[in-house]
Amino acid sequence: MTDAVIRSARPDDAAAMGALGRQTFIDTFVTGFGIPYPPHDLAAFLDASFSPEATATKLAEPGAAWWVAENETGLLAFANAGPNTLPHPDARAGHAELRRLYVSEAAQGMGLGSRLLALSLEWMEANTEGPLWIGVWSGNLKAQKLYAAHGFRKAGEYQYPVGAWLDDEFILRRDRRPA
Repeated sequence: MTDAVIRSARPDDAAAMGALGRQTFIDTFVTGFGIPYPPHDLAAFLDASFSPEATATKLAEPGAAWWVAENETGLLAFANAGPNTLPHPDARAGHAELRRLYVSEAAQGMGLGSRLLALSLEWMEANTEGPLWIGVWSGNLKAQKLYAAHGFRKAGEYQYPVGAWLDDEFILRRDRRPA
């Protein structure tokens, strides 16, 4: 297997990204963390979040950036950053948010998450005058540790809907680095 290449996502990546996002969500939160999502809620969330149509719409969002990591076997990981959507009193739409950082189970340990995170943070710093934001599931200690190593600190909490199920999430914030 050759090294992965990271590039900007294209509209024709929507179906593969949706499939990867769906499987990675299941692998991480259902299988890995054992969150007992009711089947109807999980199915509704996965369809709304990761269908090819939903992914294509998200890829076309103004002011957002998407990257994919791929090799000859196909898509391995992706990341998305864009205008902030997190419900924090200090957060503004003009601030930047890391919205997704998904690495397939098969690509874990290849350094793709770190590479995509670095690229996302660089883009976020260049595209906002405000702080940087990340929402992360409260039980995902590995992700929280990674983000803390990049200067993010807990700034609040909120509930993220997966269908009618509500996940307890942390809101992380990092002030922009001096130029």
